[in-house]
Amino acid sequence: MPSALIEVRQQYSREVETGIMEAVHTALRESFKIMPHDRNIRLLVHEPHRFACPPDREKPEYYTHISIDCFAGRSLDAKRSLYQSIVNNLEPFGIPKSHVKIMLREITAENWGIRCGQAACDVELGFKVDV
Repeated sequence: MPSALIEVRQQYSREVETGIMEAVHTALRESFKIMPHDRNIRLLVHEPHRFACPPDREKPEYYTHISIDCFAGRSLDAKRSLYQSIVNNLEPFGIPKSHVKIMLREITAENWGIRCGQAACDVELGFKVDV
């Protein structure tokens, strides 16, 4: 049950925003093998002056920062797959691959409170983390 935050520097149409969120969710489903209904994705639009990016970007308005919090335990191959899938899935929206930064934070299951206040390590999750 990863939690993703997508931060962008421009306003998109509702359809494009939904597409960007779906692009990240699809990458998580494919690479981390999460369930289709497992959705916790937010998109935050910043005014460009409130979201500095590297000055050498050709299209700074497309700079995109993605933070993903997830249970610890995925393999390096799964993470590599996730990163590539995300940049590939965002490219059709005009977001250059070089303009995407992905921060993955792994958190142990004991540090997640889920399902009515239980520690995730005490719950049968219904999916594998070690993919």
